[in-house]
Amino acid sequence: MYKQISIITLSMMLLMGCSGTVPTLGLNDGQLMPCPDSPNCVNSQQAADEEHFIAPIDFIGTQQQAKVRLLHILKASERTNIVVVEENYIRVEFTSQVLQFVDDVEFYFPSTISDKISIHVRSASRIGHSDFGVNRERIEQIRNKFNAYEQQ
Repeated sequence: MYKQISIITLSMMLLMGCSGTVPTLGLNDGQLMPCPDSPNCVNSQQAADEEHFIAPIDFIGTQQQAKVRLLHILKASERTNIVVVEENYIRVEFTSQVLQFVDDVEFYFPSTISDKISIHVRSASRIGHSDFGVNRERIEQIRNKFNAYEQQ
């Protein structure tokens, strides 16, 4: 009986620890934070290598239109917690279904004088080393929904 309780307690501690602590996020001089060396992060601004680089999401229209469209997509996504919404920045937490791992996803809408906007993105796992491409896949899914949205 003691062994079963110990296993259950240890399992619960491990599962609760899967969310990790929130890393330093946000903007620094108009740039999203760089990715760590681990392969569980993609970034459209601060990535010096192909493993971490992902293209920004391009949009023709206003910053406000892009933000409204993106928020609509994010609100419809499962296991999503929108944490910060500012004029030019959105931060979201995505939680995996089984182990409750949390990934931090950021979107930055830099000001521009043209009607072409590049929404910069950063998506990173809080814990672990590899994410098996989950963060890259998530951004590509959001990009596809974002681009399909204009055809509705």
